[in-house]
Amino acid sequence: MEERVIGIGGIFFKSADPRKTRDWYQEHLGFNMDQYGSTFEFRNAKDPSEPNFLQWSAFPEDTDYMSPSANEFMVNYRVKDLEKLSKVLAAEGIELLDGIQEYSYGKFAHILDPDGRKIELWEPNNEEYMNMTEGNTTK
Repeated sequence: MEERVIGIGGIFFKSADPRKTRDWYQEHLGFNMDQYGSTFEFRNAKDPSEPNFLQWSAFPEDTDYMSPSANEFMVNYRVKDLEKLSKVLAAEGIELLDGIQEYSYGKFAHILDPDGRKIELWEPNNEEYMNMTEGNTTK
């Protein structure tokens, strides 16, 4: 089988008070925080020269970012080739919720798992993501 998901790119969850939650994790667990949360940097096990990132983010309880899912969390999975994977998923009957969105730091698409949990697929642009999170990485 061709490579599909290659890692976890982020953990996102709803919080009654995202600022308080971020502050708690920063104070007690040493997370480096910015307005989005904390970024963890690590190296790709298959290619140690390649940096990888995991974004940890608390969202307001009333966010619609995880819609149409009613779940309080969402996992972001890293992928190598989102265009190719989206075609494979479509052939398997999996619908992209909002097509593919492209930003300077990568491409994104969303699907639902069998439990109705929203999943974010991310093909990162590591160089741009590194520039964006400069000084906010927890190693």
